[in-house]
Formats: sequence, C-alpha cells, structure tokens
Amino acid sequence: MSHSARDAQPRRSLWIPWIFVGGMLLVVVVNGGLVYAALSTFTGVTVGRSFDRGRTYNRVLETAARQDALGWQAEVRWEHGVLLVAAVDRDGRPLAGAWEGVLVRPLEGSEHPLTFRAAGNATYVAHAQPARPGQWEARLRLLGPGGQVFEVRRRIIVS
Repeated sequence: MSHSARDAQPRRSLWIPWIFVGGMLLVVVVNGGLVYAALSTFTGVTVGRSFDRGRTYNRVLETAARQDALGWQAEVRWEHGVLLVAAVDRDGRPLAGAWEGVLVRPLEGSEHPLTFRAAGNATYVAHAQPARPGQWEARLRLLGPGGQVFEVRRRIIVS
C-alpha cells in the first residue's frame, strides 16, 4: 500500500475531539436552563428584610407572649367564598371588636384584602373571591374592646 492510498482512508479517530465539544455544549445548555429557572421562579424570600427581622426576633417573642397572656382563641373557616371568623376570650365568652385582614398566597405574596361585617353571635364574615384556587393564608387582626390586638394566621384551602 502506498503512502497516498493510506492518506485517502478516513481517519477513525476524528470524532473523538467532537465528543469533548459536545460534552461542553451539553454543560453550557444545562447551566443556561438552570440559570433561567433560578431567575424566573420563586426567589425563596418569604419575609422582607429577613435579616433585620431576625435581629429583632425578641420583639416577635414578646408580642407572642402578650397575645398568649390574653388567652383568646379564634376559629377561622372558609365556606363557599366566605371567610367566617369568631373569637372567644379565656372564659369562652364571644369577643366583640373590629376585624381586619388579607388573604395571602404564601409563595407568591399576592394579597386579597378582606372587609368584615358582623353576622351575629360575635361571628364576622368577609366575602372574598381570590384570583386562584389553592392554599391561602388568612392574616387577620382583631382590635379588641380594650384596645388589645389579637393577631391570627390560618391556612385555608380555596376551591
């Protein structure tokens, strides 16, 4: 076999460098997809200014202790587009006061304001039509008869 005949045959090892090029392209494509997913989805932050809130966590604990000392209990129910709220004091007597609050999507942070009206028997109702079904958090506040503040957070399922 002459030298020119040997050079005319294709070299079988020419594809080996392309494996490395293809591997690097695969890494770049996968990393690009991960970067896109990281930038376009949930940020992971559920509390604004979380560092500052963490530094002042003793205030959060003091507020919780004051609320526990009241001994008040609240019942929160979701029924067919209506949020029902009732609160009782330590002795089981119904509490009167002014309720205010919002429905919040825990992961998205979108809010739906609530307007309460008395429905008798110290029960208050708020009609709401959240934008989407699923899990919502009712963040409520009762301004009690003596100026006390009672905060309630309950997860509800909107269908």
